[in-house]
Amino acid sequence: MEVKAGGADPQQVDEESGARRLSAGSRTVFALGDLTVNTALSALAIVYTTYFLTQVAGLRPVLAGLVPFVGRIVDAVTDPLMGRLSDHTTFAGGRRRPYFLIGAIPFGASFALLWVDPGFTSQWSIFGYYAVIYCVLSVSSTVVSVPYLALIPEMATDYDDRTSLNTYRAVGATIGVFGAIALRPVAALFGEGAPGFAAAGLLYGVAMMLPWFAIHRVTFERPEFSRRRSATPVLEGFRSALRRRSFVQLMALYLSGRVAMDLVGAMLILYFTYWLGRSADFELAMAVFLLTTIFVLPVWLRLSLHRDKATIFRVGCAIWMASQALLVFAMPDTRDAVLYGAICAAGVGFGVVDLMPWAMLGEVIDEDELETGERREGLYNGLFMFLRKLAGALVVALVLGGLDLLGFTKGATQNEVVRVAILVLSTLVPAALLALSIWLASDYPITRAAHARILERLADRKRGSD
Repeated sequence: MEVKAGGADPQQVDEESGARRLSAGSRTVFALGDLTVNTALSALAIVYTTYFLTQVAGLRPVLAGLVPFVGRIVDAVTDPLMGRLSDHTTFAGGRRRPYFLIGAIPFGASFALLWVDPGFTSQWSIFGYYAVIYCVLSVSSTVVSVPYLALIPEMATDYDDRTSLNTYRAVGATIGVFGAIALRPVAALFGEGAPGFAAAGLLYGVAMMLPWFAIHRVTFERPEFSRRRSATPVLEGFRSALRRRSFVQLMALYLSGRVAMDLVGAMLILYFTYWLGRSADFELAMAVFLLTTIFVLPVWLRLSLHRDKATIFRVGCAIWMASQALLVFAMPDTRDAVLYGAICAAGVGFGVVDLMPWAMLGEVIDEDELETGERREGLYNGLFMFLRKLAGALVVALVLGGLDLLGFTKGATQNEVVRVAILVLSTLVPAALLALSIWLASDYPITRAAHARILERLADRKRGSD
């Protein structure tokens, strides 16, 4: 049996439960959403802030670090409110999907404008231009990404199917990092310096805009979910979410891992350039890292079947933590086999550290529905997305501000204090954050068995109301 909904291509129906599910092809198209968003976020973290703004645009590191921080102040309002808005939307096309069409063009256009040289000479004028465009990108990415993520627990309703759909999304996100690290070589193809980056930014902007029209076509919404809109006032909704123990614990373990990711993303290019003295190896190292992540994600998906997601998360954290600690011993003359072996190990753990918390968020939303009778996917995903971006921006701003104080300067030579700081921030600090994530996940309350009981009680409630 095939089902169509809202213009989507054929969906599969599970023979046991009768639940509608995305087909494999539709899941692949759906994953393009995270590919585009993560291309943007990763390009901003890996290339834009620490390289383009300081080395090409010529901003001082402290001002470069403030550009994403200003954008996150905007996110403080727009991410949670976008989630809340999508919970209450009454468009004929659904609560979430119409926003893909609304935000796609501004998302691609603002990304392209971030890589344009405004031609200003004043540091504050340059800072102002990039901060304003960064804010526009923040808002437009929020318009597409928060409803996108809120659809996941609605389209995938059981414990393992959510992990599966999030695995597709995680593969898309990882390929997005590939796109981000390729931006510098792509810019070089168009010429040196600012003109090359402007051309690459335009190409990327168009490529990031187009998939959202296909995503709109293949996705669907469940009418029974949209009928259970939240009647809780906005501020009380935020407070109630932050009072939920499972959400706070999930948020804490995710943010510890997420800050480790953002720190590594921001520092790795500096680690290869100023600690190892092998800047030309950066793109190759990232390719090895990301290919390992992509190949190992299906293995993690299979291992997660019949196991608790928090357990899989802890194992992934432990593997990545050990590899980060090993990288502290790498030197310019370290053999490639040793260096890339540690990077492969990091890739094994990296994917699951981002994958599992998003898969676990759906169970929190089900628990919330059991207690409140409301479906608030937008609220929870908006808070999650905001905290993800805020944590990343804060750590990059603090790190770049610290390096600026220590004497970091544009060019190929840094003092020894800066070099050691880059080493520690690239290796030991992320390892410590991953250790914290392991501890935070040790007694996570919504296990596989606990979620099964939640679904059973929700089903009993539905049968009683029919």
